Amino acid sequence: MTKKKYDVVVPGTYFCDMVFTGLPEVPELGKDVFASDFQMVPGGVYYPVAILNQLGLKVGWKGQFGNDFFSRFMLDTIREEGIDTSLIEILDRSMRSLAASFSFEHERGFVSYVEAPYLPLTCEDIEEFDTRCLLLPGLENFWMDLHEINRAKNRKDFIIYQECQYNNLTVDSPGLVEALSTVDIFAPNEAEALRLTGYSNVEDAIAYLNRFVPLVVIKCGSKGAIAKQGAEIIRVPAIKVNVVDTTGAGDSFNAGFLFAYLAGSSLETCLRYGAITGGLSTTGPGLGEIPTWERLKEMVNEFEKHTVLQ
Repeated sequence: MTKKKYDVVVPGTYFCDMVFTGLPEVPELGKDVFASDFQMVPGGVYYPVAILNQLGLKVGWKGQFGNDFFSRFMLDTIREEGIDTSLIEILDRSMRSLAASFSFEHERGFVSYVEAPYLPLTCEDIEEFDTRCLLLPGLENFWMDLHEINRAKNRKDFIIYQECQYNNLTVDSPGLVEALSTVDIFAPNEAEALRLTGYSNVEDAIAYLNRFVPLVVIKCGSKGAIAKQGAEIIRVPAIKVNVVDTTGAGDSFNAGFLFAYLAGSSLETCLRYGAITGGLSTTGPGLGEIPTWERLKEMVNEFEKHTVLQ
């Protein structure tokens, strides 16, 4: 049987994000706080899948959906957008995954619920398809699968882009450094990188991580992003946008960076793509603006015009 070919495969759980914006203050126990706006939008793995699909890459989403309201909402959305569903398994039971997000200009908080347990990846799963890149959206769920993934017969044919997501792991967690040493690109945000390594500044954290990961990208929110590959260190600022909701900004950055990386662009250009897609994603609830290829290329070429003055 001929394997289906993809540019990027993204395993992971969907989320329906219930986004509360325009809050006067951070919610606290015993106090009612009212938002000025609310929307329910697709979230989780949807963010990088939707952006990469919009930019013309062939993307496979490997995940499970159920027969519940939230699963149906997500499936209707991704089908309307022409996202490939060949790797999606639809189960005849509830598979609710949702998150309530209270979002501010430069940070957000979540209360989340996942009904189904995480489904580990096996080497047989990976051998089902041909892909140029496997994008792993969270460290806590996927790092223990890396041994299995690296056993796949087609492992030499694709790169692994490992996102972090907030978790309680550190470099002292048994086996974590060895697992990360098998990925090609590691992309935590600044808070995650500092927590993971125990360092107090991003420069020391990225230098440490680059000792065992060939390319490390750290997303620094409104301060932009920094990447280190061997002796090369590149920084780019963030773009100027009217921030509405920061939910999914890191996932959106990953999509832009990866799009440029797979096209063979320079490290600085990849960071610019990431800064633009990440920034534009904050201009509305959930994903905000998904740029077309034409708009993205124009903004990259005129990057300085769109960046925050440093």
